[in-house]
Amino acid sequence: MNPKLFAACFLIVLTVQAQQPGKKHAPPPGVSTPGVKRELSTITPIAIFDAESGSPDWQVLTEDAVWVTNGPRSIVHRLDVNTNKIAANITVGKRPCSGLAAGFGSIWVPSCGDKTISRIDVATNTVVATVPIGPGESEGGIATSADAVWLVTDPKGTLSRIDPKTNTVAAAVDVPAGSAAVVYGDGAIWVTTPAKNMLTRVDAATNKVTDSIAVGPGARFETFGDGCVWTLNQGDGTISRVDTQTRKVVATIEVGIPGEGGEIAYGFGHIWATLFHIPISEIDPATNTVIRQWVGEGGDSIRAGHGSIWLSNLRAHNIWRIDPKKF
Repeated sequence: MNPKLFAACFLIVLTVQAQQPGKKHAPPPGVSTPGVKRELSTITPIAIFDAESGSPDWQVLTEDAVWVTNGPRSIVHRLDVNTNKIAANITVGKRPCSGLAAGFGSIWVPSCGDKTISRIDVATNTVVATVPIGPGESEGGIATSADAVWLVTDPKGTLSRIDPKTNTVAAAVDVPAGSAAVVYGDGAIWVTTPAKNMLTRVDAATNKVTDSIAVGPGARFETFGDGCVWTLNQGDGTISRVDTQTRKVVATIEVGIPGEGGEIAYGFGHIWATLFHIPISEIDPATNTVIRQWVGEGGDSIRAGHGSIWLSNLRAHNIWRIDPKKF
């Protein structure tokens, strides 16, 4: 072919490819059990909180409030559960990420943009301390135990124990590289490592790793409840149920929500999971099965408490409060 003609053809191909819209990923399949799936549009929320064109994401519940991060705006919303209004917008570190935790009269907010943890006083809605250490993973988690705050602060595998009396790191525990989320339960910190399909148990009293447990592929987000740790496995969309006494996987639950993002929570005796396009999956621990699953636009973070399900709809820029009795 004439070199000039070849060059012209090549340029046309590149131009056409550049003009093509980005490839859309297929939505997650969900479960195939008859009668379980329903449309999210059938739910009427008790309240809808407008995140003002931001991206509402991570949540944590306290006695009279729900706290929600808004990464692009570098704020945390305080939602009043009695008035169903946003009671305060608190400026925190740059681009809050990797979860929220409540404890010691405070909300603890990791931020990816400036690698800090902001401590919000729940009595005054103000940041009263900034810990100069940040999350190792943007998609992880932070937790509190009886006397400490815990966060994976290095992608190489450092679990930092933060003393709330001094707002400084009191100890560092070596965990697998690429560890992400942490949750506290039954005297231990449980740490997920997605790339290794692993759950690591760290004794909260001794700061020692005691167990490494193989769980589902891409296990990242987790919750504690009913004497178990539950991991949401991004690789195949299952949930692994780990008994905290035997430290073994006792069930693998098919949920059909593989892929990036999502979250998992425990409340009202059930497990609740969320992912884009399948915003709510309800799992009954008595049967280890999905009993209801809602499909549609919405989802990304979920919590259960104050008689309600709280759903962050990141792409819709709002948070829903839902009565689970009226699903």
